Amino acid sequence: MGRRALSCFFWSFFDRIWDMKLYKSAHTIYKTQYHIVWITRYQRKILVTGVNRYLEIKLQEIRKYYPDWEYLEIAIKPDHVHLYMVIPPKYAVSKVTETIKKNTSRSLSRKFTFLKKVYWDKKGIWGKGYFVSTAGINEEVIRKYVQSQAEEETGQAQLEF
Repeated sequence: MGRRALSCFFWSFFDRIWDMKLYKSAHTIYKTQYHIVWITRYQRKILVTGVNRYLEIKLQEIRKYYPDWEYLEIAIKPDHVHLYMVIPPKYAVSKVTETIKKNTSRSLSRKFTFLKKVYWDKKGIWGKGYFVSTAGINEEVIRKYVQSQAEEETGQAQLEF
């Protein structure tokens, strides 16, 4: 089976199994969604009304440089941030998180001078580390897809074009 036919089969399979949004790059079809959470340093409640709005603006600005990153949901609490986002497979989750935390920390510190007093040692406003969890296709869907691939190799699969 040629590449084009395989790609058509892949898309039609997932369209039938589950109405889901898939993403595509040059040679990859993916659905890589992550729930990422990080805290403010010392869990200080600094993400108050003005700061959290500015943080949301800065998060959207980062997407100008990385348009293939997609935020599905953003929740900013006084002492932590939740991002539910799509990260293409060519990026490491750790590098994406590092990029977001570095850029937002720098921008917030420049904009809000009180943060320089709260975090006087120039180590940024975010705590070390983060939590990450994957979300996306469940095990049943993956099993059906793998089984359909086995049927396709033996000539038993019914393809729709």
